Amino acid sequence: KFKPRDGLSVIVRGNLWAYEPRGEYQLIVELLEPQGAGALQLAFEELKKKLAAEGLFEAVRKRPLPKLPHRIGIVTSPRGAVIRDMLHVLARRFAGVNIRLFPAQVQGDGAVEQVCRGLQYFGRGDWAEVVIVARGGGSLEDLWTFNEEPVARAIAASKAPVISAIGHETDFTIADSVADHRAPTPSAAAEIVICTRQSLLEQ
Repeated sequence: KFKPRDGLSVIVRGNLWAYEPRGEYQLIVELLEPQGAGALQLAFEELKKKLAAEGLFEAVRKRPLPKLPHRIGIVTSPRGAVIRDMLHVLARRFAGVNIRLFPAQVQGDGAVEQVCRGLQYFGRGDWAEVVIVARGGGSLEDLWTFNEEPVARAIAASKAPVISAIGHETDFTIADSVADHRAPTPSAAAEIVICTRQSLLEQ
């Protein structure tokens, strides 16, 4: 998750080998991670620089959201307040819109793969006109799935525009930077993705 450099304190897991005739030791490294509280922040900054250099954050590649989508894909956990709140907001704003949920674990082992599968599922065909990837608030560790390179690349590769709605307003992830639009919260994403039926009738 980071590029080693001179002077950085690290935690290493591996095998220690001794060459007795010369009294030399060799460490065969299997895992290397930065030491201390800033370890995840360091990994975050390094990936951010890498993807920025590739142009994944450029405004020119951001696509506009459809004005009145009929088919909205959501990638999030099927349990908890996030999906419940989003469905409530969408029903209140414009009842009758087609919504399809791809249930994905958003934290812990397997979360990265499941979120990527959801983005690929909606990104493959023409069903989804817009995709929301969402999860509730948490610590940097809790939100880490959305700072992983595979998730960022799956968002960038999506055929449909993607709204990133991760955590609270003060939380920023790599997914937010790559997505076509960032919403401060999942409920705000549901507000952004479609106008109200009343406003459409007034226009």
